[in-house]
Amino acid sequence: MKVEQNIKRLNYLLSLFNITIDELLMLISEGLQKPITKEEILTENIKVSHLKRIDKVFNKGLHFYLDPKSPEVSKDASIFFRKTKFDADLNIGAKKIVNQFEEFKISLSAISKLAEINTDRVLPIFKPSDNPKNIAFEIRKILYPEFQNNLRDFLKSLISKFAEKNILVFEFIETHNKKEKANIDGFFLNPNVIVLKRQQSSFRREIFTLAHELGHYLLNIEEVDNLDIADLANHNLSKIEKWCNDFAFYFIAGEYGNVIDKLEKASSSNDYHFEIIEEISRNTHLSQIAIFTRLLLNSQISPRDYNNVKADFDEQFRINELEKQQQKELEKQNGVKQRGSVPKPINSPLLISTIQTAFYEGIINEYDVCKSLKITPDKLDKYIQ
Repeated sequence: MKVEQNIKRLNYLLSLFNITIDELLMLISEGLQKPITKEEILTENIKVSHLKRIDKVFNKGLHFYLDPKSPEVSKDASIFFRKTKFDADLNIGAKKIVNQFEEFKISLSAISKLAEINTDRVLPIFKPSDNPKNIAFEIRKILYPEFQNNLRDFLKSLISKFAEKNILVFEFIETHNKKEKANIDGFFLNPNVIVLKRQQSSFRREIFTLAHELGHYLLNIEEVDNLDIADLANHNLSKIEKWCNDFAFYFIAGEYGNVIDKLEKASSSNDYHFEIIEEISRNTHLSQIAIFTRLLLNSQISPRDYNNVKADFDEQFRINELEKQQQKELEKQNGVKQRGSVPKPINSPLLISTIQTAFYEGIINEYDVCKSLKITPDKLDKYIQ
C-alpha cells in the first residue's frame, strides 16, 4: 500500500536532525535482507511500511509526512537552526529529546499568551566576564531553597524556586530498555526553559546539571550538555562551559565553597581530607568527586593523587552496581517479585499553574491537561476542580 507524502517534510527532518539521506537509509534498512533505496523514499508515492520505518527514527506520527503544508525552517522553530555547533556530539536520541521539548516550549508559549500569563524574564543577564563565584553567591540568595537531606525533595524544591522567577524546568526519563538513549544530561532553550535527564541513581549529578544550565540561562546562551564530572577539569572546555561549571559549583556549595578553597593541599599525609569532603558532600549535595575535581582545578591536589582517588570512587561504584545486579538476580531466582515502577518526572509549579489557567480559560481541554502534565485521567481532580 502506498500513500502520497510531502517530500519537503522529510527533507525538513533531515535538515533539522542533520542526518544525510544515506544515514537515514542505513537506519531504516536495519534488519532487512534487501536495503531500502533512495528512490523508494524520495518519491511522492511511498510505501506505508517505509514511512513507518522512517517515523521510527523521527517519532512525528504518520500524519506529519502527509501534511501538504511546507514546514517553516526558521531560527524560532529549533535550536538546531539557531546553533550549528554544540559542546556535546549529539546522537539521534538526544536530538529527538531536544526537538520534543522545543516543540512543547513553543506550544506552551502560545498557550501562555492566549491565557495572558506573564512569563517575562525576572533575573538579569550576566556576561562571561563577570566572576561566576560572585554571581553564584548573589543568585543563591534568590534561588537556593531550604536545604533538605533527601536528594529528590531538594531537587524538587530547587525546581519550585526557579518557577518563582519564571524559569521552567522539565525532566525527561528514559527507560532501561530504550534502544538509543540520549547522550545528554541537560540543556537550556531560550528564553526560560531548562531540561534535565532524570538521574535516578545519581540525583547529585542531576542537581549539578540543573545549576550548570542555570548558568547558561543567566548568560542567556543556549547549549545542550553532556556533563561528566571528571571533565570539569578538562582544560579544553570552552570559556562558557568553564563559567557555567564554576557557577554551578559555588551555587551548590555556598559558604562551603570558601572552606574548600582554603583547604591545604590534599595528600596521603592528611588522608586527602576525606572526612571533611564527606561532610561537605552531605551538607551541600555536591558529589565527593566533584569536590576533588575542584581541588584539582585549584591545584590543591596533584593530578596523580586525583587520578588515584577517582579510580577508587569508580571501583566503589562498580562494586555497588554489581552487588545490586547480583541481588536482583538472586531475588529473581527465588521468585521474589521485582519492586518499583517507572519513575515520574517532577512537574514544575510554573507548568502546573500555566496548564490550570489555560484549562479554566477554556483554551485547552482535559485531554490536553493529562498530556501536558503526564498524568492519567484518574489523577485529574488533583489538578483541576
